[in-house]
Amino acid sequence: MSSSSQGRADPAAALPPATPPARLHYAWVVAAVTFVVLLVGAGIRATPSILIVPWEREFGWSAATISLAIALNIFLYGMIGPFAVAIIERFGLRRSVCTALVILAVGTAATAAMRTPWQMILLWGLVVGSGTGMVANVLGATIAGRWFGRHRGLVLGILTASSATGQLVFLPLLAHVVVDHGWRAVSLAVAAAALALVPLVLLLMRDRPADLGLARYGETALQPAPVGGVNPARRALMGLAAGLRSRDFWLLSGTFFICGASTNGLVGTHLIPACIDHGIPEVTAAGLLALMGLCDLVGTTASGWLTDRFDSRRLLAWYYGLRGLSLIFLPYSFDLSFYGLSLFAVFYGLDWIATVPPTVNLAGRVFGEENAALMFGWIAASHQIGAASAAWLAGTIRTGTGDYFGAFVAAGILCLIAALMALFIGARPRIEAALPAGGQLRGA
Repeated sequence: MSSSSQGRADPAAALPPATPPARLHYAWVVAAVTFVVLLVGAGIRATPSILIVPWEREFGWSAATISLAIALNIFLYGMIGPFAVAIIERFGLRRSVCTALVILAVGTAATAAMRTPWQMILLWGLVVGSGTGMVANVLGATIAGRWFGRHRGLVLGILTASSATGQLVFLPLLAHVVVDHGWRAVSLAVAAAALALVPLVLLLMRDRPADLGLARYGETALQPAPVGGVNPARRALMGLAAGLRSRDFWLLSGTFFICGASTNGLVGTHLIPACIDHGIPEVTAAGLLALMGLCDLVGTTASGWLTDRFDSRRLLAWYYGLRGLSLIFLPYSFDLSFYGLSLFAVFYGLDWIATVPPTVNLAGRVFGEENAALMFGWIAASHQIGAASAAWLAGTIRTGTGDYFGAFVAAGILCLIAALMALFIGARPRIEAALPAGGQLRGA
């Protein structure tokens, strides 16, 4: 054995024997806390979708101006992800997540006092976008990788589905609050929800199974914390540099760009205004997003189960293809009354973010399991760039043409292209995408 291999093995050798897990492995407690955090974070990020029309009415701001703030929010929601992974590795889960929740509470509460577009862009865009980026899907990928050796795809599917469930829980309720008490009450409500989670995270969240003398769920050997002191920003940028040299990284990022453009950037942000354009009230329209969230809870959880058993490339091809067809159908569903939209909501909702488990799985196969969360962070960044682009472009299209027809059809065509791209992921040897050897990207 080489000296470098011995160096990496020493931490594990120094660990005590794994403690036999209790009847309920603590991994499930950590996963449950993470589910709630991701649920609230996604609900806060999606909140501006029910505030577009109230802001237009009160301040006279155009959909394009408001969409700029939402686009920045979505952009940061993704771009913070890779750095969030490295920050979590350096400073720990509890401190990182609690800091993000406090940022969200302060940022959303302050929006109740905003009066100008630049304040909206600063608070809902920069501050809230940065906070939600710390509690995005990369957090779920980190938890699944650290705490689960078995059923990882299923757990990741459940955690990913929490972002859609955030809409299920928050948006219909918040839509009622907007109607009854105004949009400022919504800002204060979501701030209170974020702040209420801080004690829960401090009490129950743990960084790694080894902190409790446990192996990952489904395993018997303790996993030591990685050694080293790589700066979080440097580690994230090193991962990006390695990814940019990989054809598979570009394919994964390209398909996920389209995923973001066709989900939270377009439908998540603009479906409610599109419904209002067709005479459907805000509360009813928010109910459609809630129905999508409920269906996605089922669809994404099922996607995690399927990812553990079937070829992830073929799963992605099916998901993107079906999503594309549903988006092309959407403009015509408005002519079929509320029942046509309900059919769209069910069909589309089952596929909302079912793409995440197979995408994380492919990232692990290409870059190695120990780097899956970090590399998925960069892939997810492309998702949010796509979402931010669609959020702004769709608002601009509505301002210019008076409706969303072109935006919905264009997104559907892009999804059909993504279905073809997915089939080519992993077609070349993994060595092309390998990260630098020696464990230097492991971080602290």
